Formats: sequence, C-alpha cells, structure tokens
Amino acid sequence: MEDKKFALLIDVDNISYRYIKLIINELSSYGTVTIKRAYGDWTDPKKTKWKDILLSNSVNPVQQYSYTFGKNASDSAMIIDAMDILYSGHVNGFCLASSDSDFTRLAMRLRESGMTVIGMGESKTPEPFCASCERFVYLDLLSEMEQGDENGLEENGFKAKINGSKVAETLTPITTIEDAIIRIIAENGNNGCNMDIGELGSRLTKMYTAFDVRNYGYSKFSKFLETLSTIHLKFTENTVVAYLAESQLTMEDIEKEVIKIILSSGKHKINTGELKQKLTKNHPAFNVRNFGYSQFSKMLQEMKELKVTNMGKEVSINS
Repeated sequence: MEDKKFALLIDVDNISYRYIKLIINELSSYGTVTIKRAYGDWTDPKKTKWKDILLSNSVNPVQQYSYTFGKNASDSAMIIDAMDILYSGHVNGFCLASSDSDFTRLAMRLRESGMTVIGMGESKTPEPFCASCERFVYLDLLSEMEQGDENGLEENGFKAKINGSKVAETLTPITTIEDAIIRIIAENGNNGCNMDIGELGSRLTKMYTAFDVRNYGYSKFSKFLETLSTIHLKFTENTVVAYLAESQLTMEDIEKEVIKIILSSGKHKINTGELKQKLTKNHPAFNVRNFGYSQFSKMLQEMKELKVTNMGKEVSINS
C-alpha cells in the first residue's frame, strides 16, 4: 500500500519551535511529508530561535508581515497556500500545526475534498478545531511523555503528574471513553460481546479525534484497555480481542438478580435508579447496551417476572 503524502503547514505564532522534531516524527507515522512550510513574520526578533530549527529540518519559511498590530497575518497565508496545494493534487493529506481555532473552517473544507487532516497543537486548543480534524495530537502532552521517558519516570509517575495538572481538565474523562468503548462493542462487535482492538481503536478515534492513549500515560492501546474493569482481553498469535467483562450474563441472570435485590430491600417495589445502582455494584461491568437496549427501564419491561410503573421510575415483582 502506497504511503500517503502530507503537506505540513505550521503557524509559528501559535506553535513553539521546541515541538518541530515531535511534529515531524509524529506525522511520519501517517505517511511521507513532501511539503513543509512555516508561516510567520521572520523579521520579528522573537522568531530567531526558529531559524536554525527550520534549516536543520528542511522546513521552508514563508514570510508574512504583520500589517496590523495584534492580528495573526499567518492565518490568511496558510489558508491560501493550503487551497493552492489542495488543487495541485500532489498530496493526500494535511497537517495543520496550530492552537488557533481560526483554522477550523480550513480543516473542514480540506476534509470535504477527501483530504486526511491531522491537527497538532497544545491542549489549550479550542474543541471546534480539534473536532474538525480527523486526528488531533496534543503536543504538550506528548512532549511531557517523552521527557518522562528520558528522565526514567515510571508510567504511574507520569500519570500522577498529568492527573495533578491543568492539562487533565482538557482530556476526555476515562469514564466517558470507557462508556464509548462499551457502546462500540455492544453495537458493532461480534454478537455484541467482543471486537478486535484494532477496529475498536479506529472507531473510538473517529468519535474522539483527540483520543490518544499516550495522553493518559500509556504507550499501547491494549495496556490502556487492561485497566478498564468492564473489559478483558484475549491474546492470540496474531490478534488481540477485547471482550465485555459481563458478556456471559444473560437476561435471565439479570432478571434473577433484580428479583433478589427487590426481595432483599424489604419493599414491594423499588426505585429504578436505586435498583440500577445496586445492580451495578454487584456487576460493575453491567451495561444495558450489552443486551441491545438504550434504557434500563425498557430492559426491565421485557422481563416477564417484573412490572414497571410510574413512567418507568418504579419496579415491582409481578404477583
């Protein structure tokens, strides 16, 4: 399979020169970088540290004077060049390196033309720009990860460092990612129970473009999955398959458990929310989506021994 050809366009007003090696190395995992350009006002003394970096990495500097104070003139130059490159037909994708949301519409337009668009910026990047890209890479998180490796920082130490910083606030919570994984397997996996982790990872990144296990302190997706209580992995010679931990439970098993909970409560009926809470406590990986439902109350209505009343808010045993 032929490698994709990428155009790398860097907004130096919003990207630090320290990230250039990281950007190029990361982009090379997606394909061959055939065009490398950096946009900025090179007469600005603050850009002097960029000059040697650009030369050593074969990045072509594009001069764009700042005609108006406080305005980023690089934006328009990047957008015009991106469209010229698009219509030249010489690349299959673009990497837009910036933390500026002004490139959101550009990313959307390039994707409408069938281009693969990789965004790279810091974790402060506004969500609309991240979502407009097919993949978005947080450079500051990856930089910290690499520094941790160089300093011999253990994986748990790195995670503690990230979790204790403001960076953690920008990441999608692991519980949200875990719910998405359960939903993907339940709706698209084999019998709604398992899925190859390659396909699982692909579907997950389409839902969350900035998801990257390295942001959470892991180097492998399989290692990340092993930490989730709702998932267990099966390793074979050529593949790794993710299974829902409660995939062996049947509707009958759940019904018996629900009846047991209602009887032990000493009441004739029980609140649906309370019931679900107790059921999840006994079976942490329980999820109604595993059984083809989107609502817990709807699942209960399908159980012959149970009666759901009060607009789905209460459950009792059929007399």
